[in-house]
Amino acid sequence: MAAEVMLMNEIEATAARMGIDMNIDFNSIQLPPGEDCGIVSDDEDVYHDDQLEFDSGFGNIIVVDNLPVVPREKFDKLEGVIRKIYSQIGVIKEDGLWMPVDPETKKTLGYCFIEYNTPQEAELAKEKTNGYKLDRAHIFAVNMFDDFDKYMRVPDEWAPPEIKPYIPGENLQKWLTDEKARDQFVIHAGTDTEVLWNDARQSKTELVYKRTYWTDSFVQWSPLGTYLATVHRQGAAVWGGANTFNRLMRYAHPLVKLIDFSPGEKFLVTYSSHKPSNPLDANMVVMNIFDVRTGKVMRDFKGSADEFAIGGAGSVAGVSWPVFRWGGGKEDKYFAKLGKNMISVYEAETFSLIDKKSLKVENVVDFSWSPTDPILALFVPELGGGNQPARVSLVQIPSKEEMRQKNLFSVSDCKMYWQSNGEYLAVQADRYTKTKKSTYTGFELFRIKERDIPIEVLELDNKNDKIIAFAWEPKGHRFAVIHGDNPRPDISFYTMRTTHNLGRVSKLTTLKGKQANALFWSPGGRFIVLAGLKGFNGQLEFFNVDELETMATAEHFMATDIEWDPTGRYVATSVTSVHEMENGFNIWSFNGKLLYRILKDHFIQFLWRPRPPSFLTPEKEEEIARNLKKYSKKYEAEDQDVSMLLSEQDREKRRMLKEEWDKWVSKWRWAHEEEKLERQELRDGEASDEEEEYEAKEVEVEELLDVSEEVVAFEE
Repeated sequence: MAAEVMLMNEIEATAARMGIDMNIDFNSIQLPPGEDCGIVSDDEDVYHDDQLEFDSGFGNIIVVDNLPVVPREKFDKLEGVIRKIYSQIGVIKEDGLWMPVDPETKKTLGYCFIEYNTPQEAELAKEKTNGYKLDRAHIFAVNMFDDFDKYMRVPDEWAPPEIKPYIPGENLQKWLTDEKARDQFVIHAGTDTEVLWNDARQSKTELVYKRTYWTDSFVQWSPLGTYLATVHRQGAAVWGGANTFNRLMRYAHPLVKLIDFSPGEKFLVTYSSHKPSNPLDANMVVMNIFDVRTGKVMRDFKGSADEFAIGGAGSVAGVSWPVFRWGGGKEDKYFAKLGKNMISVYEAETFSLIDKKSLKVENVVDFSWSPTDPILALFVPELGGGNQPARVSLVQIPSKEEMRQKNLFSVSDCKMYWQSNGEYLAVQADRYTKTKKSTYTGFELFRIKERDIPIEVLELDNKNDKIIAFAWEPKGHRFAVIHGDNPRPDISFYTMRTTHNLGRVSKLTTLKGKQANALFWSPGGRFIVLAGLKGFNGQLEFFNVDELETMATAEHFMATDIEWDPTGRYVATSVTSVHEMENGFNIWSFNGKLLYRILKDHFIQFLWRPRPPSFLTPEKEEEIARNLKKYSKKYEAEDQDVSMLLSEQDREKRRMLKEEWDKWVSKWRWAHEEEKLERQELRDGEASDEEEEYEAKEVEVEELLDVSEEVVAFEE
């Protein structure tokens, strides 16, 4: 018998009639041990498989060893010293510090137990004080209480590990061999996550994989497109495969909020923050760096949010993200984080500081890596009321030698933009006017690959124009700037080299009065989308920078996000659930033709799957570009076949619609004929249905509505 579907109000009405209380506290419901109602939870899988002991009851206790052994009369003094050290890290529970005493000698045993309010505080205490030097003879050795139970389970006799047979892994790049050369993307809407092919020729999508409750918050592709990462209550996971998406590895990190891959996909950084016991303290931060393939924690970092809140553009819970920035290109050789008056640069091979010390830079506020080389660009603001100018420095890693420095005067703010090949660095400097009442903007352009790294100064025609957006052409020598005042700023295009002067920046053109506030270059350069997001309601202009001409203008009303596919053939625009209406995405061709549109309620994410760099040499790519017509004949023939197939499909669709219409007309004609006699009777025997054959007559009908009698008095 099929289950009866009932609306919520019907359920409540039925419950009321039966006297059932519908006010249920679902958190109070506990399933019998081992019962899952047939629903397998990924989080529980992680919890059991990794044997995480977060509920053992001892995760908030540490053991501090190598304490001084003191008699009873010095007990209170030692306890006071220990309490003073460890209460600075977290809140120690009442009666949460216990130092055992030898019952015979009445002296302490040289160790103590400390119980904090939370496991995070205990972890931080271990991190901060293990190896702490109380005096020359007493160096603390700190361990988690739970670790002792783990060590006790180690067998007394060694047994050789079980040798498992080798199982060849799947080809995680098989999707790149698609015969139609299509690209994949992932969408996250409501509780569903889907990976789809972009079948632009057919103007539709093709499902690859779909899963409900695949992630608890968001999904993220790895930089080369090998993995899809999901985030869960107990940690993160990566997925991939030849023909579907299997779980490849899990990374245990309770309450993880953010993740970040290294550029070469070797490492995964996870981040979580936890509220301290004392509301006045900053949040406690835990970060792990995992080896992506093995799932092993290579290095962890713990501390207060204040320690990780310096520098960076975006932030969450007061911490700038990403905290660690990777350098050295796709080799993942270095990573660095900003600190107070220093930049800590680590080698990924050893996960230790280069030369065992940080790079000391007084008052440094920001830095960024070259996308291709181990070069740091750092910014130091003005000091001493302008007596010491601001500066931008280029530092070579690992030698830490300064390659170039540029002093900047009267600077209020500074932003740094690297070109994708690391050939150029643009420094946007906002400067005060002489009166200090307003600012103007200029650019310092570094030519990184040239001898002595020459620097050019670029000022706009109207240097008082506000800079709204800046973007380099990927793999190219041009850049675009949106400048001026809303709602119709100007857009200027510049080149770092021209035919006559290879070493001088020059302006190509300025587009006046455009409804745009964001720039989106094609990954292959040449084409750019000038977009008006947010207040501009999704205005789009597809522009060819080679020809300096507009290819198309369009609108995706209320668009919140724009992203080119990795080949530069298609553009996706989307409206996420920050707006309640028109959620979904559009797919456009590079020249601005709308190919198809899909609406999705509660739409959260759209992400193209990245492609790894091409194996072709620059010379081979140039040869293909020169002979493109020869290569394109094959694909033009395929496009023609697809076009003919689509035409045939359209004709078949029209034929089916016409047949459906004819059936409908025939049905009603038959019904009309069946009712002929009935109509004739209603017309007093007139057989014809044609109105023209009737004569209209007016007939007056008198109807007696009411009769009443009234006695009227008669006076003589």
